[in-house]
Amino acid sequence: MEQTNFNAPKHFFRPSRSHAVVVGGGTMGADVAVVLCRGGCKTTVVESNAERGAQVPELVQNGLTQLGAVQHQDKLSVVASLNDIDWSTVDLVIECIPERLDIKQTLFAQLEQHARKDALLASNSSSFPITAIAEGLQTPDRMVGLHFFMPAHLTPLVEVVCGESTSTECAQNLYSFMRQCGMVPVLVKKDLPGFLANRLQHALAREAFSLIDAGVASPEDVDAAVRFGFGFRFLAAGPVLQRDHAGLEVHCAAGATMYPSLAANKEPSQCLSQKVVEGKFGMKTGEGFFKWTPETIAKEKQRYQKILLAGLEILKSELPPVGDAVEQ
Repeated sequence: MEQTNFNAPKHFFRPSRSHAVVVGGGTMGADVAVVLCRGGCKTTVVESNAERGAQVPELVQNGLTQLGAVQHQDKLSVVASLNDIDWSTVDLVIECIPERLDIKQTLFAQLEQHARKDALLASNSSSFPITAIAEGLQTPDRMVGLHFFMPAHLTPLVEVVCGESTSTECAQNLYSFMRQCGMVPVLVKKDLPGFLANRLQHALAREAFSLIDAGVASPEDVDAAVRFGFGFRFLAAGPVLQRDHAGLEVHCAAGATMYPSLAANKEPSQCLSQKVVEGKFGMKTGEGFFKWTPETIAKEKQRYQKILLAGLEILKSELPPVGDAVEQ
């Protein structure tokens, strides 16, 4: 199935002729830089922490190597401050700093003063409304959400999110740009909490944790049901297309039977919230639903990335080409 296509905006910009700035050189910022560099875009990462900044080139090189695009390493530069950039050349700024609304708002107020009036401003926030981040800006029409999923360079989806004041042309511009970087953008037309993909994820997670709370299945079996059952099919078809395969009347009848008993709690499930209370956050603390050591974490991350790379290979013919192809 084809992804939504826009006609190229009148003043669209191309990766190979553009300069993008990524603010924040953590894991997400480095992965976003990989996406941009692979697309041929001159990319500057701003990272004030000297130790993290020194790690960015290696992280980007590793990501480009995974994607077979290490020849684009020369597109990257790293600086310590916004003041170290020639802003007259910058077409796009992507914010990848910690999830705190106040520091994001402060950053974008600064970016509005630095960036050219026609430069796009984008936030990778996964939790705050784009409208809230843009509050107080003089040019909120050029503020767009650009939400990647970890690991950003191996997960093709990126959400282009419209705030209340975002101009259609800005959203279309960014959509076109991301396709030329080899990503699969989706347009989120309303600025809802969680945007599009996370709302779908959390709807599933609410039912999953509710089933664990009720003793219906173990965490391991819940994961197996998703990965080797309907989730396995999602690589070939999303929930809407899959229903056309199965028959809408079948789905409608099943929904009428199941919907009344599905979880509708407005708070996180007990099995999840109790882990948080106990400080068991997952890999970062050595225990979540499963126990972790440095060795098992490294092994799991290697397994996870191996499968993602295999998935990219399977979907290769359906992904946008990387480069300056103009959508008509």
